[in-house]
Formats: sequence, structure tokens, C-alpha cells
Amino acid sequence: MDSPGPELAFALIAMEGPDQYSQAGGLGVRITQLGRALAAAGLPARTYFVGDPQLPAREQRQGLELVRVGREISAQFPSGVYSGEQLKLSYLAARLPARLLEEWVQPQLEAGRLPVLMFEEWQTAAWATGTARLLRSRGLGQRCLVLWNANNQFGFEGMDWVGLDRVAAITTISRHMRLLVEGYGVAPIVIPNGVQPELLVAVDPEAVARLRAAAEPRQLLLKVGRFHPDKRWLQAVRGLGELRSRGRPLRLLVRGSSDAYGDEVRAAARECGLRVQLWEQPVQDLGDLARALEQTPEADFLELTRFLPEELLPPLYAASLAVLANSGFEPFGLVGLEAMAAGGLPVVGATGEDYARHLHNSLVMETEYASELATAVSALEASPGRAQAMRQAARATAASYSWPLVVEGDLLPRLPLLARRQGWPWPESRSA
Repeated sequence: MDSPGPELAFALIAMEGPDQYSQAGGLGVRITQLGRALAAAGLPARTYFVGDPQLPAREQRQGLELVRVGREISAQFPSGVYSGEQLKLSYLAARLPARLLEEWVQPQLEAGRLPVLMFEEWQTAAWATGTARLLRSRGLGQRCLVLWNANNQFGFEGMDWVGLDRVAAITTISRHMRLLVEGYGVAPIVIPNGVQPELLVAVDPEAVARLRAAAEPRQLLLKVGRFHPDKRWLQAVRGLGELRSRGRPLRLLVRGSSDAYGDEVRAAARECGLRVQLWEQPVQDLGDLARALEQTPEADFLELTRFLPEELLPPLYAASLAVLANSGFEPFGLVGLEAMAAGGLPVVGATGEDYARHLHNSLVMETEYASELATAVSALEASPGRAQAMRQAARATAASYSWPLVVEGDLLPRLPLLARRQGWPWPESRSA
């Protein structure tokens, strides 16, 4: 009986990671969840990231080994992972490749495993190049697989694409991102993001009913994200303005950010005749969230200004008529996929959301016009049977993107191709 191939071990290398200090966007979530999925699949996995300098240098968590690097530099910049970014980058570019070789690659090789090093995002491109060149100088270039993955287009202009492409296999997360990367003369392989299996557990129907009752007599639209033009906030508020002018009983619940663009969004909402209200009290549990809705019945645009716990998002997704993830530029669209997993119905843009099918499992906005959004949401509100069928299809779609399935069905089968593109044969399957 043939085994599937060599025994593998994975090292994930990124700026971001699971610490609060280390999370500034979706990358930290991706790294954490991918690492856990690899560990759950029985594959040795270690994550190197710029972590909280107050936490241990090494830690074992949920089967995943965490290694916080650059702690001596991070201690000088306690505000977050990207504070002192350039100093951290140059410091780790000089030191991390040798450290990876000595403390991780060599032990894995001695244990008979094939090491796979996965570097994430533009900050690590120089680290990946330096590591790959060091491995080749030691005669290990065809015994280790070095990958570099693009999650966003930030920093592309300053990268050495030719040098990176020569020594590392390049991947990305969606077809849209593949087209952007191809513009720099390289051809990446798409390996999608996933959702954590816990999100696929049915949301408590009592929690959903409570939130819907708290919002009555209107239905909720939900938008969570940074206040940034890319997120198409103006389409959201102007679309709601059109819906309200048509007499549709809807309100928008918002969790934005501290970015100055939020002032422009609120002003646009007021110009549309929407009543804007800020909810500045803490929201720590479902009761707090329900109270915010119950005590603001006249608000058309209700903004939560305090931290919104992650565990409250699934019931919010499911309780909302639609989740507005209608970005004009979206590398992958993880919020939309997470909303689907919870039984929500996302409104997405038309860039990186490969999973989205208009009127099948989502509403896909092809333009930034408010009237397109208003028309689509109005039809949804008028057809509850169709909306329910779309929610069911959305959950089925999200289930096919669970991290275990992505690892087993997308990542692992692509490794031989990625190795061949680096000019070396993947080890043959062994017979038992």
C-alpha cells in the first residue's frame, strides 16, 4: 500500500500571529488558524512571528508551537507589531534565516521529515530569499520547500520579485490576487483561505431571535470593518438612504475603526437623511448588544464605538438580513465567508471572493453605485423564502472552505507541483 509521500513538517513565518500585540488585520487570524489546522491534521507545525515581548519566547497552544521572534526589538515598541516595523524587518532579515536552519530545519531533516517553510506577506519576502539561499549554500535546496504567500498587494512595489521567484515557490489566496502578482512577472499558485470549523456549528437560535427582537420593528443590516474608502462605506450608507426613502424598515449596525474617514462616512449618512447615533457603552455579551439595539429604536445608523467581542459576530451575522462586506478591493473576502458559515447572507464586492455566486449564496455588487445595493437588498427583503435558500447554500459553501479541507484538499496536494516549479522532484511515495 502506498503512503501519500514524505513525512512533512511546517514552519509558518509572518509578522503577525495569535497575540493581541501581533494582530493588525486578517493575517494574524490566518496564521493562527492555518497553524492549528496543520497541527490537528497530525503535522508538526511551528509558527514564528513578532509576538508580545511580555509573553514567553516559546509556547505550546492547541497543538501548535509558537515562537516569538525579535522580542528584544519589540520591547522597544510596545504599541504593536508594526510599530518600529523597519527596524524589526532588518533585524530579522539578518538573523532569522540562520536561526530557522539551525533550530528547525536541521532537526526536522534528522527526524526524517521534509521541512516546508511558509513565509507570509511582503515583509517576509527578504527573509524567505535569505533563508532559501542559505539552504542552497548548505546543499539543502532540494530537501526543503520554501514557499512565499501573498495575502494583499501592500509592499509589492519594493520587492525583489526576480530574486524571490528564483528561490521560493510563490502562492496566493485568490484568482484576483493571482492576477495582481502576475503583473510583476511571476505566476503564483492559488491556495485559498479557510474558516475555522467552530464557525460551522449552528448558531444558537435563541441568540439570533433575541437580536432580531431587539431590532424590531426593523431588520438589521450589518457592516464591520475599517473606515476606509476600499470598504465602500459610502455605497452602504447611500444604499440604506435609498432603502429608507422607499419605506423599507431597515437599520444599519456598524462597527468601524478610529480612522478619520469615519467622519466622512457619518456625514454622508446624515446627508442621506439617516439618523446617526454612537453607542459608546461597552459591549461584552449578547445582553449588551441587545440593549444597544433596544435603546436606540430611532437610529438608522447605529455605530458601536467600543470593542466588539469576536464571539458575538456569528449571532449578529445570522440575525442580520444581510452582512455588508461590499469592498471595492478584497484580496479574499474572509468576512463574507465567515458570515456564510454562521448562516448569514453576505453582500460582497466582485474582486477576490471566489466563493461568491450572486443570488445563489450571496449578493455580488459589480459596481459602487448605491442603487445596485439598494435594489438587491430590497429584493432580498421582499423574498424571505429565497433569502432562506441562499443562507442554506451559503453555509454549504463555507463548509467546503473549512481549514481542514483546505489543508487536505488544496495545500498538501499542491506541494509536489510547487517543488517541481522550483526545479526539484518531490520524493516518491514509499511502499509500506
